[in-house]
Amino acid sequence: MPQRRLFVTTALPYANGQFHIGHIMEYIQADVWVRTQRLLGHEVHFVGADDAHGAPIMIAAEKAGKTPQQFVADIAAGRQAYLDGFHIRFDNWHSTDAPENHQLAQEIYRALKAAGLIETRTIEQFYDPVKGMFLPDRYIKGQCPRCGAPDQYGDACEACGAVYTPTELRQPYSALSGATPELRQSEHYFFKLSHPRCVQFLQEWTSTPGRLQPEVVNKIREWFTQDDNGRVGLGDWDISRDAPYFGIEIPDAPGKYFYVWLDAPIGYLASLKNHFDKGQAANHWHAPSRTAQSYAEFIADPAVEQIHFIGKDITYFHTLFWPAMLHFSGRKTPTHVFVHGFITVSGEKMSKSRGTGIDPLRFLELGLNPEWLRYYLAAKLNPRVEDVDFNPEDFVARVNSDLIGKYVNIASRAAGFITKRFEGRLGAISPDGEALLDGLQMALPAVAELWAEREYGKAVREIMALADRVNAYVDQNKPWELAKDPALAGRLHDVCTTCIEAFRVLTAMLKPVLPATAERVEAFLRCAPLDFVNAAQPLGEGHAIAPYEHLMQRVDPKRLEALFEPPAAAPAPAAATTALPGGEAIAPTITIDDFARVDLRVARIVDCQRVEGSTKLLRLTLDVGEGRPRTVFSGIAAAYRPEDLVGKLTVLVANLAPRKMKFGVSEGMVLAASHADDQAHPGLFVLAPDAGAQPGMRIR
Repeated sequence: MPQRRLFVTTALPYANGQFHIGHIMEYIQADVWVRTQRLLGHEVHFVGADDAHGAPIMIAAEKAGKTPQQFVADIAAGRQAYLDGFHIRFDNWHSTDAPENHQLAQEIYRALKAAGLIETRTIEQFYDPVKGMFLPDRYIKGQCPRCGAPDQYGDACEACGAVYTPTELRQPYSALSGATPELRQSEHYFFKLSHPRCVQFLQEWTSTPGRLQPEVVNKIREWFTQDDNGRVGLGDWDISRDAPYFGIEIPDAPGKYFYVWLDAPIGYLASLKNHFDKGQAANHWHAPSRTAQSYAEFIADPAVEQIHFIGKDITYFHTLFWPAMLHFSGRKTPTHVFVHGFITVSGEKMSKSRGTGIDPLRFLELGLNPEWLRYYLAAKLNPRVEDVDFNPEDFVARVNSDLIGKYVNIASRAAGFITKRFEGRLGAISPDGEALLDGLQMALPAVAELWAEREYGKAVREIMALADRVNAYVDQNKPWELAKDPALAGRLHDVCTTCIEAFRVLTAMLKPVLPATAERVEAFLRCAPLDFVNAAQPLGEGHAIAPYEHLMQRVDPKRLEALFEPPAAAPAPAAATTALPGGEAIAPTITIDDFARVDLRVARIVDCQRVEGSTKLLRLTLDVGEGRPRTVFSGIAAAYRPEDLVGKLTVLVANLAPRKMKFGVSEGMVLAASHADDQAHPGLFVLAPDAGAQPGMRIR
């Protein structure tokens, strides 16, 4: 088989927060594929980077009292714990704010401009007069112009799915300050994606067989749909943003910066260039037969395949803008873009704010084996754009049944006899054992092909079916019974040797998804690192193995349950109480530490709406100084008209666990005063800080 040369990436995580489970799923999916290619003897360069630019990072850094560069660096410093923890091995990890990305982004822009595909236009967009900046779409909120749903972002409605421009929103407000934004004019730079040259190229590129999944091609066809005037649906792409903005400056355009989505994918190339420039690729352990090459030589090689793993939410950028940018700047376009779905928990969309997310670091801190998750996700993944559901009960059953009951069980049932009865040395294998091993060895290429074609679920099922055959062999021969009769020592040696050889072949098949276990098995078997070729060669009679040590524990359901449990609240100590007018007693005594656990913040009510279907609730949209608004449902509808609350300051319990309600998710609680006996002492009063307080201030 000719050696392939592969350049592989995953989508770049935005550097405003730590990895979430969606990142980890994508990285595991790509890592399994990369490890497969390496086991097949191919040259692979697997790189990633932090997506470091844009207004959200600039705003978050300002609130944290840091420079954007320091803010991003602090986020990046925590990446390795996740990658190492889940055995995800990138060859290089970089940043889109690195010099290589500044250089490449400006070079690509100049090439596109020389190709006649860049033009300037004066546009109107919303400006926040309080913050003194033009607002990104996601920092403008208001009522959906289609369905009227409140608190919708400036580009799309989460209630009805409508897509629109921010200027179409009703009653818009800035999510940063709560101010009503002003329409102002600004000169912007556009990449002419609607140009006939781009359209023709993209229609040809996206229709190339095998480049994209069929469902992705079908989706792209919608974007090429013509209207009544015969115009293709592709719109030109606004690639510029105005200062203040954290990003890469547009050449010869003072005060203008590249929109983050222009330079982010270029970060793939920048990380690869950094990888080569640092000399990592020159001594690349995955391709020892290759001589050192420069980045320019490698990327220009027609044999090099460029592979991207991405989520379905960023398909538009990676299958239209990105290949067009590369092609018309004279560069290689992606060979494949592999799109995957989202991850859900028991059928619900992952959401940290809703309490349905899986914190990857918490998973590791609880001592849960990362290879359990790698295996479970692999068992559910396929080449199609389908969501993957994490079901805790299914997770426990599948891991315990497959990995422990079927796979590890083979070694644990045979290795002890080899060590105790035969000085740790393998014996000869009789014809029935040879027949079993022949079947496993013949399956190696097919299993490798399934991994390579991203048919992970099928690969897992095939491997477990083979493990079933081995366990059936064990059950038929009952080594524990053979061990009782000294006259059957030869047969015991034969059966246990067959099991160990079969276990070795199964380990090679599982190595892309269980790399750490495979390393321990290689040490236990005292064999060379396994791959899809040498696994077909038996260790041989007389080969000495090490004493067996347990390879993997069963999943304890209670430990898994802890992954989904919120931190337990400390019980309040009992104390005497004193009744006040209205019939409500003073609560039990607490300590200053108890009080400090409650995070009270000043919040501004930037919008307030009645909740359809409820006579008690109002939906409050609050600015808490976080750079994003919060939604809180409050039972104060009987006391206040919504319009009377807009613009007022109030007090928010900011660290209250989000509560999922039939009307939406409430992200905290506003404080109000009342008597318990509403009949005798009517009235409910929302608390308000003194004049001069600002959103985000903590109440102490």
